[in-house]
Amino acid sequence: MIKFFRKIRQNLLSENKFSKYLIYAIGEIILVVIGILIALQLNNLNEERKNREFEKEILAQIEENLNNDKLALKQIVNDFSLAITSSEKVLRSKVSDKTEDSIKVWLGNIIMFDRFQPLTNAYEVLKSKGLDKISNKKLRFLLGKYYDDEASHMVKSTNDIELTFNTHWLPILFDEMVEFEFKKSVELKDYKILLNPSKAQNILKLNRDNLASGINRLNIGLATIVKIQNLIEEEIK
Repeated sequence: MIKFFRKIRQNLLSENKFSKYLIYAIGEIILVVIGILIALQLNNLNEERKNREFEKEILAQIEENLNNDKLALKQIVNDFSLAITSSEKVLRSKVSDKTEDSIKVWLGNIIMFDRFQPLTNAYEVLKSKGLDKISNKKLRFLLGKYYDDEASHMVKSTNDIELTFNTHWLPILFDEMVEFEFKKSVELKDYKILLNPSKAQNILKLNRDNLASGINRLNIGLATIVKIQNLIEEEIK
């Protein structure tokens, strides 16, 4: 093809048809430019296709990670809620032979250690490739909000609750505990330590309030997960 065009140019020059040669040369340049533009456009379309395929694939992986996070968070919220309800029952109860069996179970519900560890592997892959791979700006913002802010706050919240519990509540239980079944029951030497006013009861109230605060924090994260999942569903359908 190149030899063909070159031959035409040589013939025009040899025939002293410079004006025609000039017009032809300009036309040839235009054709070359058009060819380059078409090639660039095809390349851009190919890159867009690859980016879109990556976007859908990584969003599907993030969706899977978020489902696991959501299940874990809901379980923690349920455990915290049960512990709060049981704390209220203990705080309202009057210790007697009739109530001791119930108090054992309530205390068992209170003693639990739920930690939250978000799954971030898909998001880390996305960050390494660039968050701009996500075309939806709102989705991109919410992903950063959840993984770079809310998830770390939820991890800290659950860890702080456990730390406070271990620091203040466990020493009292260890001194008074006779028998312990994790998340089932706690038998104490003397249940009167739970009567008001007492250090044990104050610590129980503190733990209850910390759990309530933790639930609020976790529910914020759960709400963000739902928003992200709704946007992901729109993007990959």
